[in-house]
Amino acid sequence: MSPKQAALNPDIKRLFDDGYEVEVKNGYLIIHSVPYVDLNRQVRTGIVVTDISENAGELLPQANHQVWFAGEYPCYSSGAPIEAIRNVSTAQQLWDGFEVQHRFSCKINGEIYPDYYSKMKNYINVISNEAKVIDPTATACTHSVISSIEEDSVFRYHDSASSRADIIAISAKLAMDKVAIIGLGGTGSYLLDLIAKTPIKEIHLFDGDIFLQHNAFRAPGAASIEDLAKKLPKVEYYQRIYDSMRKDIVPHTDDLTEENISELAGFSFVFLCVDKGPVRKLISDYLHNNQIPFIDVGMDLMMGPGAQDLIGTCRVTMSTPSKSDHFKKHVPMAEDLEDNLYRKNIQVADMNALNAALAVIKWKKFCGFYQDLYQVHHTTYSINSQSLTRDEMVGTQAE
Repeated sequence: MSPKQAALNPDIKRLFDDGYEVEVKNGYLIIHSVPYVDLNRQVRTGIVVTDISENAGELLPQANHQVWFAGEYPCYSSGAPIEAIRNVSTAQQLWDGFEVQHRFSCKINGEIYPDYYSKMKNYINVISNEAKVIDPTATACTHSVISSIEEDSVFRYHDSASSRADIIAISAKLAMDKVAIIGLGGTGSYLLDLIAKTPIKEIHLFDGDIFLQHNAFRAPGAASIEDLAKKLPKVEYYQRIYDSMRKDIVPHTDDLTEENISELAGFSFVFLCVDKGPVRKLISDYLHNNQIPFIDVGMDLMMGPGAQDLIGTCRVTMSTPSKSDHFKKHVPMAEDLEDNLYRKNIQVADMNALNAALAVIKWKKFCGFYQDLYQVHHTTYSINSQSLTRDEMVGTQAE
């Protein structure tokens, strides 16, 4: 949210007009230069921060009544800590380069604040009034203007989900430069749906097929009959959809072959979602040779005994420069038989979505977003036994 947008909101405009040093950044409302008293009865300045809930530039009701504080713990003029507002004191990065040390909790007569103005005003008064006892000139209303420069974001609107959860700094670990999805079938399309909501700088889509009616039944969202009539390449169809949310989704309408495989040079990570063994071998060999980490997904559904139900598995296999020796053991790369039921498109959207979700969770562990004790490089899920296996582990817990 830019200063211009923030000023349009009555709550935040009142804080500007009162002379507070207001900044709106990464989904947070920030008030700088708030005077407070430290343990030695010295007047210092800190920062009061609250997450803001918004929708299309409009502020929504607050998620909670609490705020963060950057600075030492504020005290009364006597030097005793103001324990009445303490919630927790622990350092936390709200985003890269910005750390807070304390979380405050204080209501007015047991009620939640009616707006952001009254919320910030009350916390500032509780803290800075004690500073005024020692220094009557101490004030948070400096009338200094903070120039809130909007971050160069891939999103067309702010990721308020991350700021509401205070995980912006953790989410930043996912900001790879270039990630590819090869194959935009059922699993690949759900993969795109999930990683499009992460701060990857560029997402490249590789698939030479057309988006047709059968694709609509194992893809996220709901394609209209008008969409189907256009017979767009899959990569262009999905690029148009997700362009509403984020920038830098790059479609590639040609399948990868020996002639153009070098287009994968320089990628940070690749998701390989193809169902032809020789194609998988061509691409995985190139990725191995060029030290590019990747995840290969696979699904094998078939008719159960009596042809009355389906059985099968889905698989997620990760290969990295430090561990790739297991890949050929777990991943089929031979030519598929013509009568293989999978080649007859036995795919179901829920299994595609599960396969994609398992792959994205594994990728997020690789990035450090999720804790990864076992560092599993091969996972399978079996339908009829409801079993999830882990294999090829290199983490300390696996020893």
